[in-house]
Amino acid sequence: MVRTDLGMSPGKIASQAGHAYLGAFLRCQALAPQILAEYLKDFPGTKVCLKANGLDALLRAQAEAEHSGIPCSLITDSGCPNFFNGEPIVTAIGLGPANETQIKHITRRFQLL
Repeated sequence: MVRTDLGMSPGKIASQAGHAYLGAFLRCQALAPQILAEYLKDFPGTKVCLKANGLDALLRAQAEAEHSGIPCSLITDSGCPNFFNGEPIVTAIGLGPANETQIKHITRRFQLL
């Protein structure tokens, strides 16, 4: 999920989504190797990129994922001078891997990007 309220370019959105996916994947590798092994059986699996209206939406998704035991990775852009006035800012969250049944209660209120 990426924030749509920040006015990021398509390339910036893609890079933040990539960071989010990789962060969640690595977190799963470290904390839930059995979930990762199951995911890799059906690799590459389904991936979606969803729109979040703002920071509160990402933080709510993070809390729900953590409560449900779904790996997640909240991404904070480092704030290089070219983006966000050089200030660090939360841009995206990666969730999963998880199947649709496990994650639908979180993702159902978000639209596809």
